[in-house]
Amino acid sequence: MRLIQYGLSVSVWQVRKAVLHTPTSAQITRRCSLQEKLRIILKATFQHARNLATFATVYKTMMLLLRNVSPDGKESSPHTFLAGLAGGYLVFGRGIQSSVNQQIVIYVFARVVLALARLSVQKGGAIPREFRDRVTNNAWPVFAALSWASVMWLYRWHPETIQPSLKSSMKYIYVDSNHWDSFKTLLLQNK
Repeated sequence: MRLIQYGLSVSVWQVRKAVLHTPTSAQITRRCSLQEKLRIILKATFQHARNLATFATVYKTMMLLLRNVSPDGKESSPHTFLAGLAGGYLVFGRGIQSSVNQQIVIYVFARVVLALARLSVQKGGAIPREFRDRVTNNAWPVFAALSWASVMWLYRWHPETIQPSLKSSMKYIYVDSNHWDSFKTLLLQNK
């Protein structure tokens, strides 16, 4: 019963989140009828919610199994990693790499990198104390600048390597915006 509760909680959270984000993305990057946009939004929202609910269920199931086979019957640090590994592989790693799954995994990856960077500068972390303040004060600006420099270079010289929805957004912002002949095309639909 508890596993069903986790799955439902994740589904409800995801629907609330996706209802705000997906329509905006679909409106900006898709040129299709309102009915088709609604179909895309509902499909993406359902897939997002289903995958996160499935992950939560696999993760919680693995945590229960690992705790039960543990000699002391308690949760340990490797349990969370192994349960996440199993859920990540089963839900997001196998089969077709849909744009929804890619978006979720990339979002998680970015958050993990930021968390590991914070962990590295904490007391006892990987960064020596004498460099900790310099790294802490400059890490975000360098990360942000390198991220944007990289994506702009990739978009300009290797656009085929960029994920389709990002490429579409960038085309809208950096190419189509150069072609407008009225306030209607400027505000509503470029090119």
